[in-house]
Amino acid sequence: MATFALSELLGSTVYDATGAVCGRVREVALAPQEDRSRVSSFIVKTASGNRVLPFSAVAQMVSGIRASTTLAEWTPANGAEGLFLLSRDLLDQQVIDVHGRKVVRVNDVDFYQETAQNRLILKIEGVDVGARGAIRRLLKGVVPLAALRLLLQRIPPREIPWEFVDLIETDPARRVKLKISHDRLAKLHPADIADIVEDLAPDEREAVFETLDEEVAAGAMEELEPKVQKSVVESLDSDRAADIVEEMEPDAAADLLADLPQERSEEILVQMQPEERQEVTELLEFEENTAAGRMTTEYIALSVAATAHDAIETMRTFEGRMESMSTIFLIDSKGTLAGAVPLAKIVLAPSSTPLLALTQEPLISCQADAKEKEFAELFDKYNLLTLPVVDEKNQLTGVITPDDVINMLRAKL
Repeated sequence: MATFALSELLGSTVYDATGAVCGRVREVALAPQEDRSRVSSFIVKTASGNRVLPFSAVAQMVSGIRASTTLAEWTPANGAEGLFLLSRDLLDQQVIDVHGRKVVRVNDVDFYQETAQNRLILKIEGVDVGARGAIRRLLKGVVPLAALRLLLQRIPPREIPWEFVDLIETDPARRVKLKISHDRLAKLHPADIADIVEDLAPDEREAVFETLDEEVAAGAMEELEPKVQKSVVESLDSDRAADIVEEMEPDAAADLLADLPQERSEEILVQMQPEERQEVTELLEFEENTAAGRMTTEYIALSVAATAHDAIETMRTFEGRMESMSTIFLIDSKGTLAGAVPLAKIVLAPSSTPLLALTQEPLISCQADAKEKEFAELFDKYNLLTLPVVDEKNQLTGVITPDDVINMLRAKL
């Protein structure tokens, strides 16, 4: 199987069907809407201007590019509508390595050649992000090709398979035309996405968040540093920002909006759905450095008469984060906190078991106005998985989870 590098292809002599020299390769192009990895054409610099040589008309790639058609049959390269030009759009550009979970710069592009139905096919194998690609380009034309290839054999490759590469395109219209999305990136853990996004330039961050599914974007947004969160949200349209904020945990959304200028925060709130807007608005009324300011309003609270079966059925439809399901809370008819039941006890108990029989003692809670130090000490002292927050009437108003405490402590580092 023959292999090529982009830096080797660029500048290659191109011959037409008559054997005449017609020009040199100026660009190697993909048509992502047709095939993300297969080369669709060469842009050839000729005496009469740039021409498009479809790869389907390439007969050989030995000692140059040899076509099966004549120069007269190659159409003028008027623009590059719908084409991804590898030298212009990929070489020396930053891309996302979804396998290594990092941002890398492309030094060269590697291809492999295969034959199907008696026709040549050239596909991208991967991108070179190491010294080999950089040296190949630096020494091209300076030292003999044979000597250069011997030297490159002594340099360990650093290649990322093309299947693990996510492209970054900041132009929204071009993203649509080229069908560039971040499906691969979206499969990573939100914390990994956040680490990658923080390494990007502001316009690249915006491009990523414009493309990600709202739920994925919300998870990643929660993991970003507060300054980066603010920057990303301020760069997005109000509609898009609202869609993402709606999917965030209410406490995280409230913290984010509290950091924004009031006018911007109100613009986003207006675009949110009524239910989510009310939840976040209520949390915005609390001071951030209190238990109420750190709590989430997504938790499971059942009647004191509920059974283990009722708890399991409620968990099936619960849409909050997993941490909020570690404890089921019991309340009376007035909303007063009456007990807390660990999930482990519910799973092991017969379905008819009353939850009151499974409550954990002592029942630990804190007041809504409790300071950060106070509720952090309760987590540490009692090894809590969740901490219920109550008002002056002992009515359950929210819960604090370990990640809330971790985020609080991280912000102080």
